[in-house]
Amino acid sequence: MNISLVITLIGADRQGLVNAIAERAAAAGANWLESSMAQLAGRFAGIVRLAIAESEAGKLEASLRELEAEGLRLSIERGVAEAGGAGLRSLKLELLGHDRPGIVREISSVLARHGASIERMETACESASFSGEPLFRASIEARLPQSASPADLQAALEALANELMVDLKLEAAAD
Repeated sequence: MNISLVITLIGADRQGLVNAIAERAAAAGANWLESSMAQLAGRFAGIVRLAIAESEAGKLEASLRELEAEGLRLSIERGVAEAGGAGLRSLKLELLGHDRPGIVREISSVLARHGASIERMETACESASFSGEPLFRASIEARLPQSASPADLQAALEALANELMVDLKLEAAAD
């Protein structure tokens, strides 16, 4: 029986780091299912989900732990069965505006109050093309219970967008 391993990692960026993980995964017979990795503030950080035979998981974990001697910090967890999306609506939220502290807190607060669960979030700060001022960009995929009102969530997010002076687009996402 296959299980999922979820691995988070952070360490000094160096050539061959992803390959070192991929080689160990392949040697153990694991299948690389999904990942997200980035260089952030001079560090390399990532999260990876692998599928592996339950009988081989311990060997893979031991092999990956060898990378800790090279300064890589790892957290390895066994995945749990997903409850699935039955009864949930998929939403996609795009936001762009002048950067300031608290944007993620305020957006996530509105989503939480309406029962939405964030499935994926990507954020970035970038320079405005003409002025060079810092802009904040967010892309969020969330799930909203069928019992929650998308119109109420839309109204709350639009009110917040006006308050924050950001452009915000909310739409139903394809499942």
